[in-house]
Amino acid sequence: MAQELNSVEQAIARALRDNLERIKHSSDELHHAVNDVVSACASNKPTNVLPPLLRAQTSAAALTAVLEVLSRFVALSLPSGPRAPLEAQNTDLLGRAAPEPTPVRQRPAPSSPTPMVSKAAPASRVQPPPAPSFEQEAELELVEPAPVGAEEFGEEFDVNRLSLEEQELHRRANRVAKVSMQDIKMLRPEQVRLGRENRDLCIRLKDDIEKAHREYDRRFKPIMDHPVDYFYRWLVEILADGDPHALGEYPYSTPARQH
Repeated sequence: MAQELNSVEQAIARALRDNLERIKHSSDELHHAVNDVVSACASNKPTNVLPPLLRAQTSAAALTAVLEVLSRFVALSLPSGPRAPLEAQNTDLLGRAAPEPTPVRQRPAPSSPTPMVSKAAPASRVQPPPAPSFEQEAELELVEPAPVGAEEFGEEFDVNRLSLEEQELHRRANRVAKVSMQDIKMLRPEQVRLGRENRDLCIRLKDDIEKAHREYDRRFKPIMDHPVDYFYRWLVEILADGDPHALGEYPYSTPARQH
């Protein structure tokens, strides 16, 4: 065994001696290149430093490669030395004393509960209230204070019995007459007050009332012969504040007034 180790060591030493010349040569080249770099730095031309820099870089790389190869060769060639008896005994004792790792119990994966089909009764659908028909809408809009003098025609004349076109005309006539009286009251508040006190609204507000009545007659002539006078009705309710005597003499003749 000793002879075998000696032969290995001799081979390693011989390899090192064979490469000493190469190591020395690379070291000398690196030393000269570094000296040339130092000398070139004193020159006024920066480009003079490039050649010695390249030589120094090449020499350094060659020297590094040789040293790395030799260090690996020596490390791999030399066998590891025998362990001392005490070290081997301690390692054996530690291996015996080390307790065996207890196996880890694996918990069974929790079973996912099977979803139950809901047997809840289906929610009852809430039926939206039916939209009011045109007749109902017209009736709702026409349900306002009855025109003066129209009570006696309540049983004989029913707007809901008319055609759809005539019902629409009645609905619009009612709205237009109301808005016209509201406009006059807003534009002539002082004249309205004096007309109520003196009971001469139709005379005091003659121009405004005639203008509104011409427009009312033009737009709703097809129903002017019906026994309902929305113009008179809102004239009393809004301008006269519910007192027909405050109008004075009403200048317009309608079927509702003739009855």
